[in-house]
Amino acid sequence: MARCLTLARTRHSEGAVTVPRDFAESAGFRSDLVIGREESFGAAREQLARGGSVLLHGPAGIGKSTVLRTLAAEYARTSHTVLRCSATESESHLPFLALADLLGLVLDDVSQALPAAQRTALESALTGRGESTLQRDGLALRLAVLSALRALAAAGPVLVVADDLQWLDPASAELLGFAARRLGETPVRLLCAVRTEGPETEDAAYDRHLRASPPDTRAVRLGPLTRAQVATLLGERGYAGLHRATVRDIHRTSGGNPLFALELGRALAESPAAPRPGEPLPVPTSLRALVLSRLEMLSDEARRTLLVASAGARPTPALLRAAGRENAEAETAQAAALGLLATDPEGPTVRFAHPLISAALYAEAPAPERRAAHAALSTAASDPIERARHLALATSGTDPEVAARLAEAASLARDRGAPSVAASLGLLAARHTPADSAPGPDERRVAAAEDAITAGEQDLARDIAREVLTRATAPGDRVRAWMVVIEAAGQAIGEVDAVFPQALADAGDDPRLLAQVHYQLAWRSLVVQGDFAQGREEAAHAARLAARGADRRTELLALAFQAQCETLMGHPDAPATIGRALAEPQDPRVACHHNGAGSSRFRWLVMSDRLAEARATATTLLREVRRRGMAESEVHYLRFLAETELHSGHCGRALELARESLTLARDAGIGEGAGAMQAALAEAAGGDPGRALELAREAVRRAEEDGDAVYLSRALAALGHANLVAGDAGAAVRALRRVRELEAGAGITDPARGRWQGDLAEALVRTGKPAEAMDVIEVSRAHALRLGRGSVLAVLDRAEALVRAGRGEHRAAVARLTSARERLAGLGYGLEEARAAFALAELHAERPGRAPGAASYDEATRLFRRCRALPWLERVEAAVAARSAGPSPAPAATPDGLAGLAAMERQVAALVMEGATNREIAARLFVSVKTVEATLTRVYRKLGIRSRVDLVRLAAGGRTD
Repeated sequence: MARCLTLARTRHSEGAVTVPRDFAESAGFRSDLVIGREESFGAAREQLARGGSVLLHGPAGIGKSTVLRTLAAEYARTSHTVLRCSATESESHLPFLALADLLGLVLDDVSQALPAAQRTALESALTGRGESTLQRDGLALRLAVLSALRALAAAGPVLVVADDLQWLDPASAELLGFAARRLGETPVRLLCAVRTEGPETEDAAYDRHLRASPPDTRAVRLGPLTRAQVATLLGERGYAGLHRATVRDIHRTSGGNPLFALELGRALAESPAAPRPGEPLPVPTSLRALVLSRLEMLSDEARRTLLVASAGARPTPALLRAAGRENAEAETAQAAALGLLATDPEGPTVRFAHPLISAALYAEAPAPERRAAHAALSTAASDPIERARHLALATSGTDPEVAARLAEAASLARDRGAPSVAASLGLLAARHTPADSAPGPDERRVAAAEDAITAGEQDLARDIAREVLTRATAPGDRVRAWMVVIEAAGQAIGEVDAVFPQALADAGDDPRLLAQVHYQLAWRSLVVQGDFAQGREEAAHAARLAARGADRRTELLALAFQAQCETLMGHPDAPATIGRALAEPQDPRVACHHNGAGSSRFRWLVMSDRLAEARATATTLLREVRRRGMAESEVHYLRFLAETELHSGHCGRALELARESLTLARDAGIGEGAGAMQAALAEAAGGDPGRALELAREAVRRAEEDGDAVYLSRALAALGHANLVAGDAGAAVRALRRVRELEAGAGITDPARGRWQGDLAEALVRTGKPAEAMDVIEVSRAHALRLGRGSVLAVLDRAEALVRAGRGEHRAAVARLTSARERLAGLGYGLEEARAAFALAELHAERPGRAPGAASYDEATRLFRRCRALPWLERVEAAVAARSAGPSPAPAATPDGLAGLAAMERQVAALVMEGATNREIAARLFVSVKTVEATLTRVYRKLGIRSRVDLVRLAAGGRTD
């Protein structure tokens, strides 16, 4: 049982008092709830687990104290004594105060172990009853602190937790540093946090504190959170449901600082109405106070100059002068001297030291002053988009001329590939549009909603569309708004079923409007009902209606959808329909859209084994959608490229692309299920099989929650594959049997759609069901032969070879595997080629009379290494080790607790028990150090232990508590 001692300060009106408090209260902080700190936690945990010390550093509010408390609570359980201090600026002048916090409660326990001179000096310093000073009792005090820590460590490990080192009184800091540098092998760990402000001073600050720490201390920097992490943090703390655009503003204003982000989220939650486009976020008083005191030191003229800078997008001294701030250089220099502005070595831009300074300055300014700043910038800015935005923010009420300029600026932003900016400008245009204008305010709002969809801001688009539907009467505006509501639902289209009858009623008999509704009905047939035939019919009907209504955009989308259905169904008309969808005239946005003809052609190329053309097509489309700022399409094309690279055997590249796609999907809240599915396949091929299983299960869960029949089968196929790679053939069979049932019910006959048939057949063989495996192979082969799917046929032959080997038909199995490998190599399927070589090696190794050894696996190892297929390399290594080692050791040689671990986890645990470092384990298993760290984390969790030491004790049959 750890003895946890600490002192915490509480404030009362008469001053500060010190009271004891059980440190175990911090156990409520769980590391898995500290958002965005996984890498920092991993580094700190690894260091603490091997008995080292950690110094956390970063700016104020970045989360150092939260991380410190979480780690301290975790490692307090393995420490006999925990000492803690938390310094404050107001008390940093009091000598020995931090030392009293650390050692005050244990003085009686250690005093008898100290020589008399040391004991006297330490008691005098801690109690204040003498006149101890560093000048008079320096050596005795230094040695006393070192001796006290050694005495405590003699009874068991000691953890010293010190927060806000920058406020430690100098005497305590000197004594603690002296002892820390001399502890040597004494089991005393320091876990400290220090505030470092700005890159200019950060290195020097933590270097100074590192010199006062044990020699093995690891400095761990806590940096700003990403936008996705800020969104997660806000959701965890009860500020969910914010628009993506609002979260983006919070992230920008907070600079990724979690404390600032939470304060801004709280202010938004307490605000009676959300800010409109162009309006500042409500900055709470708690944050304004951080910067306003320094703003008060500015002259009035300098403050006005900074207000103009805060209103501008990319302010420069030249822009400020053009906006009427004649002394801009001198006034910005004054602000820089106060730490309000930061010098920019890359150019002349006037940059605030922190975005919060700009936000607080703008929020504090009266509305007339803000409008005056925007009015000045509306003539000074050179960019037409910026001029229009500033004109709008300087104008009150409706103004047709201002509205027209804003609409033109929105169109320009759209062409520049900035749909989010276009949406914001479109809303400003609607606000300034008189009700009787043509186009009217609702038409401009719908256009803004469509831009928001393009930008991946579905929540904003949905809210705009619903606002339009509350008052719009024009059928065109209403149907377009209904389409936005449906588009914003994404894969969860079944949740908006009630929209379709209303949209059809608003469309009347207008073929142009009806075409838009039937196009979305085609999606509903596919996603909700899983009916490809019905989806194809609806799409064809929509294409005909759109042609009658001269709506080329909807016609092209409908033809592309029809082509996708026909391709996946194995319909013979697919190439002709793709040709119709690619015919001129084209709509540039549809041509590169992820549901456009380019996407359909990509899918057809992949399924036809034309991988090089598919890669070139996806690369071109990705470049174009990035140029246009089409967020959702970018997510999908990154995923498409990852799929192509995976087929080609470029597993490392596929993993990078899949992770990038999933990150963007999570950031935008779009396509997360599909992203998780592809990332699972990439992880299973080139990353972490455990992570692959997690992602595949997430993809299945999302598809089931959304009622998405299309991606449910794809997600289950990924889950089956991940289970097969992880060595669980039974789970693979269960998942892949469901895929077979779903695709049969949906009318999907092309085996190249999901390429799961070979995995199912292999898993069935491994679970003793060769007859069912042959049924899968024969049914799939018939379709593959009809459609000319060469790679699928080769994979099916590889699977059949396993069936034949099980029957004892060794020569026929070798012939099929050899042929399959050659054909897969010729088609460019590197990973599948390597799998065939591995199966061939296994087959040769199992021949009667063959001596065990690694030689037969050399070619499989070479091919998997060329693909960077790390999980498969682990399987080859395990196979070689199993055959080279001969009979397995007796079960008694392995702790019972390891029986519940997966194969990879058992390998890592065994190597740790042998004393191997993480780097040595990574080299032995052909994996990355991060994979080893992640695997160890799972091992610790499953075994209920906390460190490598516990694992070694487990191997020795000892206690771990």
